[in-house]
Amino acid sequence: MRVTFLIGQLGLGGAERQLSLLALELHRRGIAVHVLLLARGGPHEADLRAAGVEVHHLGFTRWWGGPLAPLRNIRVFFRLVRLLRRIDPDVLHAYLLESYLVGVPAARLARVPVVIAGRRGLSRFNKARTPLFTVGTAVTRLADHVVANAAAVAEDTRQAERIPAHKITVIYNGLARSAFDRVDPEPLCTGLPVVLCVARLVPEKGLAFLVDAAAILARRGRPCTVALAGDGPERDDLEARARALAVDVRLLGARTDVWPLLAAADVVVLPSLAEGMSNAIMEAMAAGRPVVATDVGGAAELLDDRGILVPPEDPVALGDGILRVLDDPELAAGLGTAARAWARKNLDLDVMVDDHLALYRRLLDERCGG
Repeated sequence: MRVTFLIGQLGLGGAERQLSLLALELHRRGIAVHVLLLARGGPHEADLRAAGVEVHHLGFTRWWGGPLAPLRNIRVFFRLVRLLRRIDPDVLHAYLLESYLVGVPAARLARVPVVIAGRRGLSRFNKARTPLFTVGTAVTRLADHVVANAAAVAEDTRQAERIPAHKITVIYNGLARSAFDRVDPEPLCTGLPVVLCVARLVPEKGLAFLVDAAAILARRGRPCTVALAGDGPERDDLEARARALAVDVRLLGARTDVWPLLAAADVVVLPSLAEGMSNAIMEAMAAGRPVVATDVGGAAELLDDRGILVPPEDPVALGDGILRVLDDPELAAGLGTAARAWARKNLDLDVMVDDHLALYRRLLDERCGG
């Protein structure tokens, strides 16, 4: 079997991490794997190349990147079609909206037998870009199948894009085997409880509500240190908000190794406004940390009876959830233990890879009449 993946870039996001894990494991099992990048590389590219996975940079640019950008992108699109014809994959699996916008039509022109759109988040923020979302929906319907990484994402796909249920398969994200290793905690030089959030510093992660929740806890006599592992356009605003509210917020920047931070955390928080299947929650579960998260996307699937769920955009409820964990060590330990055990059973890397291979083979059999 020959499988080709398409994604915008290979940064530190959850989709990029999952693609890398899947590509590496398929390659290890003898599958011919290529990874195509629309725009640029990232931290995972070196791992893929070191393992022998072929990585191709296509050179797409933003459509608003000057008057010649559309013409350049049209040329790159047809270069993509020629590349697919040369690679001749059995399956093209495109991750995220921007990838299947160009990947599905290109694969059809290149006569790729099976074309899959990878849906990994809710439509809430894509809908804000209505023309793009509308085009994306039309393109998704041209794909043979959609892989969603949570039941909540699959349901959103059915409702928002009117994709029939038989064209959608839910495959949970997988965790690297090292995710369950015990590591030494990273010293953060604080005498306060550590509230850790691993996330990009972007509006949809709801981080301003976490800073507000920390301020509420401080006023209630329960101050804490908020550690934010990630980077993004909201960094300066969050820093200013923390200063104005006199909250101890540590902006740690983007991290490729979050395990020592997880080991140091008293509670892990994800205050997102929208999520698919959060890798940050999964990693906290594997590390045995208690998790407080907003009840969006696949969070309830991960944390049902294994974590604390609160409404989004509600700093009071978020603060109450954090306080429950900090004030009840027995509850915190029980949640962490239950989360770790569930993650071992349900987020296994081999299961994730097996499920993808089974889907690829089934779709190929249906397409080729085998």
